[in-house]
Amino acid sequence: MATTFKTLTANDIVNTRTLLHEAIPLTGTILSGTYSDNNIKTYTHGMFETSFDYPFLSSSANHILDITHGYTSSSYLSKPEPGVQNSKKINIYNQMASVLVGHSETGAILEFDEDGNITSGGRKSKEVFFINFSRLLTKDEIKKGSFTLSLMTGGVPAELSPNPVTDVLSLSDHGAATSYFVNSPAGEYAILYPSSSAATAGTEKLGLLYYQAGIAVITGSVFRYDDTGAGSGSDLGPGVSSASYYNLATGSTIDTLAASIRNRIQNISFNNTVELNSTIYFCRANNNEFNYSANPTYLNSSKLRVKNTTSDNPVSYITTVGLYSSDNELLAVAKLSEPLKKDPNTELTVRVRLDY
Repeated sequence: MATTFKTLTANDIVNTRTLLHEAIPLTGTILSGTYSDNNIKTYTHGMFETSFDYPFLSSSANHILDITHGYTSSSYLSKPEPGVQNSKKINIYNQMASVLVGHSETGAILEFDEDGNITSGGRKSKEVFFINFSRLLTKDEIKKGSFTLSLMTGGVPAELSPNPVTDVLSLSDHGAATSYFVNSPAGEYAILYPSSSAATAGTEKLGLLYYQAGIAVITGSVFRYDDTGAGSGSDLGPGVSSASYYNLATGSTIDTLAASIRNRIQNISFNNTVELNSTIYFCRANNNEFNYSANPTYLNSSKLRVKNTTSDNPVSYITTVGLYSSDNELLAVAKLSEPLKKDPNTELTVRVRLDY
């Protein structure tokens, strides 16, 4: 326990913030193919499905993402006759919108806005898929400008049909490193475009990406979009009775909708972000300070063990730095890799870094 304390001033303390990034690749073979869907878990409530990187019954499985689908009560999908799980799809949309978009002054849930300008009106994304990435992958947030999702929008997957896939749509948050929105209660978000030229032109907006929440909102219109920019009317996936997105979205369960888009994902890639905050303490020992050890074994019969001659300077060896509160309670301990010799002829500065 220390017997001598030295107060740290503002000049002795520095706060820093470091962003660490890790590349995350998710291939379509992991999401649909490698494990014959044994890594896909569905639930009795039928409101979303969960993907793992390994068969989910294994103790080695890690949660990757959740997929679900929803639309507003004002969407054409809920009219004229309610479809399968109509109320659940509306509830999912409302729940996600209340968290990611927020509420109006009257308390009404706002709808996802295509261009991010919520208060100025404009087109709304009323029918959307939600891809919710796990915290294990996104960490503190997704790095802006690093997200890409490749999605098959024409035909059906080659392994499920003799007709090969003809349309592959790549969505990215082009330009988001310098251009993003902050008007969401869930943090920052940006628009997903099919190409960098579309981002420059400000057209063809096909989704939103919420960085801190780790959620991609993909508009259902991606399945009416081809490589010429025109509506293609392509079906969404195998195993459904109709080739139109309208009939699939209204006539199929959420599990079927989730599986349909999951089976069409070719690749997802992004960089995650870990925010590392640090406080650096510069612990300075001047020439006339800490030259005597507080260790009881430093003395022998009231004499310093490290002195052979009475006139010699006192000598100590610093091995530990303790950080104390204002009332001298020990809060943290830093150990040096090797003892540092200290006497009246030397001054030391020990740099202690506390990460959190």
